[in-house]
Amino acid sequence: MITEMLTWTAQITPRTGRRSARRIACLARAEALLLRRNPIALINAAAMPVVMVLFVRIYLPTDAGGAGAQVVTMLTAFTLILVIYYNLVTAMVARREELVLKRLRTGETSDAEILAATAVPAVALAWGQILIGILAALAVLGLEMPANPALVLVAVVLGTAVFVLLAAVSTALTRTVEMAQVTTAPVLLVPLILSGAMIPLDILSEPLQRLAQVMPLTPVVDLLRLGLTGTTSDGATVDPVGSFGPAVLPVLVLTVWVAAGIWATRRWFRWEPRH
Repeated sequence: MITEMLTWTAQITPRTGRRSARRIACLARAEALLLRRNPIALINAAAMPVVMVLFVRIYLPTDAGGAGAQVVTMLTAFTLILVIYYNLVTAMVARREELVLKRLRTGETSDAEILAATAVPAVALAWGQILIGILAALAVLGLEMPANPALVLVAVVLGTAVFVLLAAVSTALTRTVEMAQVTTAPVLLVPLILSGAMIPLDILSEPLQRLAQVMPLTPVVDLLRLGLTGTTSDGATVDPVGSFGPAVLPVLVLTVWVAAGIWATRRWFRWEPRH
């Protein structure tokens, strides 16, 4: 398992430098063109953060400053599981069933480059959506400057990597694009419910709280709260320097998810339809 993970990591690191980056950029541009042909999806992606912020502002007209961080946290959670995870599952399955992935493997492009290029448009859309949400929260809800911006960046980057890999693994269980609505449901619902973004984890039973700590979305939410407000998972407030200590466990959990995702993708990802 360790050998396979190291081999995969070596593939992800561009061996040929500029040529590898150029191949990824070309494939990503083709994926972006397909995404651009769906203007409704693009409009929804840009409008959702603004609508969410305005909704909170209307129903929380006073003392709304503290709601800004909560809105950004919830928006990021929804974006990771919907814009990145679900969209990528459907995109990868569609490319596989149309034999696009199989044809791409006959050229010079490596497996890692193909997967990275497929993910680039969805990741760019998701990060843009998060950025719009942050700007809207700053303008409308009085969101304060993050207590530790580095942790916010780590949460978004590691969370993105985790859900890109989860999408790749989920395609092994998804025979058709239509089946994605069923096969992705566990990842869409369980991590979100147990993330702490929507309901406080302390109202859950102790076994569920323990399960929540190892879910892929909970560490992202914990890091976002630490980075945005300096608040730990147990409600304590820490200064920017003190926030690094409580961040160790969430970062470790996300790193384990990334490592497991790399191994599982190499083990189970299919490049052509099953007969």
